[in-house]
Amino acid sequence: MPALGSDMDEGTLNEWLIKPGDSVTRGQVVAVVETTKAAVEVECWQEGVVHELLVPVGETVQVGTPLATLLTTGERAPAAPKKRSKRTTKPAAVEPAARAASPIPSAGTVDGTHRRRWVSPAARRIAASLGVDVDTITGTGPQGAVTINDVEHAAASATKPTAKAAAADRAVQMRRSIAAAMGRSKREIPHYYLADEIPMQKALTWLTERNASRAITERVLPAVLLLKAVGLAAQRFGEFNGFWQADGFQPGTGVHVGVAISLRGGGVVAPAIHDVPDKKLDELMQNLTDLVARARAGSLRSSEMSDPTITITNLGDQGVDAVFGVIYPPQVALVGFGKPAQRVRVIDGGIHVVTTVHATLSADHRASDGHRGALFLAAINEFLQQPDALEK
Repeated sequence: MPALGSDMDEGTLNEWLIKPGDSVTRGQVVAVVETTKAAVEVECWQEGVVHELLVPVGETVQVGTPLATLLTTGERAPAAPKKRSKRTTKPAAVEPAARAASPIPSAGTVDGTHRRRWVSPAARRIAASLGVDVDTITGTGPQGAVTINDVEHAAASATKPTAKAAAADRAVQMRRSIAAAMGRSKREIPHYYLADEIPMQKALTWLTERNASRAITERVLPAVLLLKAVGLAAQRFGEFNGFWQADGFQPGTGVHVGVAISLRGGGVVAPAIHDVPDKKLDELMQNLTDLVARARAGSLRSSEMSDPTITITNLGDQGVDAVFGVIYPPQVALVGFGKPAQRVRVIDGGIHVVTTVHATLSADHRASDGHRGALFLAAINEFLQQPDALEK
């Protein structure tokens, strides 16, 4: 069971997408795991042939519990099955253990070919508690996914109080997970905080002119400029891009920026957009739009949840002037942005009204210090004053 964030201690195996004898490749989605925040597609990090599925569908296991075994190329299966180690699990409430040997039959067909129907595990659980048949619901999420909102809407007329109770229980579980992660962060990480007021006039003017000749669906939001600027700055100042492990700081292998996304039912997730410095603005806009939609539909990938090397929280659309965030362990830095607003500034000896945004840095003093943090924020400012460079 992969660790999909510091607030995850266990997960429930919702679906196997492989069976013994299947060949798998690195990056292939092999299972769907339910956490308190979302349904997460688990990717395989090795190539090989599936030997045995160790955990049945519906079972809840601790992080680090083996889910399956693989045979490498040319490796033969052992003559006798190995004795399984004990693991802490919760009994499966619905699915029998025997189903672990084969994947769940798909619901729905396309041209006679079976395919899996997308149903958020949280939505599936709520549907079962409300007595709603998910096969009768038309999904409104990405790829026709059935979301929590779809289930609650279908059950609203007959079981409104039950739906509210289920939503309240889900919110309580998420708040507990967030509290555990943030409590750990404040206990273990020696935070320091810096802030800078960044002029946005040049970047916003450039973006307005760029978007003017484009269709609405092809326009880039200002948030993407901030995302790219942070990615480039993190690439330049590597001590803010990585993880603090037991043996010290471990640099990230790439710049994978986590984006804090508020969920409609309450709570927040921060999945990653990978390799931000290497992507053009249009691609980042597409990535951001897709990530937000899938996060709110409860369908994310394990690499998106476990890979962020630095996180951005942007509360500007909530009317907040500045946000000083709490670092998401084991990361070592978080950048916050408030609302862009017209403010009075002295420029070249003259008083001007310009659009600015307050940028903040929450950083781990074990991995960096205030001097380097100030240079990091200055680099973000520098990139935003050269919007043409962000396009590359």
